[in-house]
Amino acid sequence: MLSNTAYLVSSVIKIVFTIFFLLTSVAYTVWLERKVVGRMQNRWGPQRVGPFGLLQPAADGVKFLLKEDLTPPHVYRPLFITAPLIAVICALSSISVIPFGGTLTLFGYEIPLQVTDINIGLLVILGITSMGVYGVALAGWSSNNKYSLLGGLRASAQMISYELSLGLSLVGVLILSGTFSLRQIVEGQQGHFLGFIPKWNLIYGGQFIAFFIYLMSAYAETNRIPFDLPEAEAELCAGYHTEYSAMKFAMFFMAEYANMITVGCVATLLFLGGWTSPLGDLIGPFQSTFANVVFPIFWFVLKVFSFLFLYVWVRGTLPRFRYDQLMNFGWRFLLPLAILNVVGTSLWFAYRQ
Repeated sequence: MLSNTAYLVSSVIKIVFTIFFLLTSVAYTVWLERKVVGRMQNRWGPQRVGPFGLLQPAADGVKFLLKEDLTPPHVYRPLFITAPLIAVICALSSISVIPFGGTLTLFGYEIPLQVTDINIGLLVILGITSMGVYGVALAGWSSNNKYSLLGGLRASAQMISYELSLGLSLVGVLILSGTFSLRQIVEGQQGHFLGFIPKWNLIYGGQFIAFFIYLMSAYAETNRIPFDLPEAEAELCAGYHTEYSAMKFAMFFMAEYANMITVGCVATLLFLGGWTSPLGDLIGPFQSTFANVVFPIFWFVLKVFSFLFLYVWVRGTLPRFRYDQLMNFGWRFLLPLAILNVVGTSLWFAYRQ
């Protein structure tokens, strides 16, 4: 058990590391997307700032800091300034309950690789991320611009429509695991079936339909193509952040990519076994504190990276839906499918008991 001082020091170190890692990941997820989409469209993407364009995120950050911060005279200033703060704070806060590895033994203390470990971590993430839409809605309303208002209204309607499906897609995993603790959900997926099939909820738990529903709902919740109707540059001139510039605009940008990383982490923890290896124990005789920490983090990061790559792949492949298609898909297809998945998982769990 950690003493109060050791607990405080370890918590501060974990917070600093997690925020640094998240912000760095946000910056280089933007770089990755620009490079991958560039290759898909037969062009290079960023390549001038640093080798392979690796310093482009830093150059973009400096550009946003140095740009003139314009506030149009017709906006409602208090909410216009508050909206991007709400969006980015909610996006960055949810990472605090996500475990990205097992535990680290240091000076005789067991330190979980997680900022805070609470037994309702999944509910905390759902609650915080749901609050993020207030930033988008308030940005659209306070801008006093018809395009921004339409973007904010679309984001609100889209969140309500797809939040139901997203929440129901997780019920099957909760039935199988019997807990809201993200760490315990991952621990329940350890091991292999028949010696080589990972006991992940996606495979061993049979949650294929739930993962598909979660994937579609995650695209809609993060306003990504083909569900990027709140922004829709071709029709709404960038939607809810039309009137924003400089760092206020950058904060919405950061919030969107931080939310992408968060939903990738949740998908990894709930469906893909978290930091567990799909290949079994590869450490073997080389047991050490370093190996026991690095290998789980490696698998966790690799799975989240694969999820983000799928995000980029879909963006470079699919066109944007019409708004009526968006709503029909959410209410008439995803929601009934999610309910059927809950019923089917419940019957299968009761049969096995």
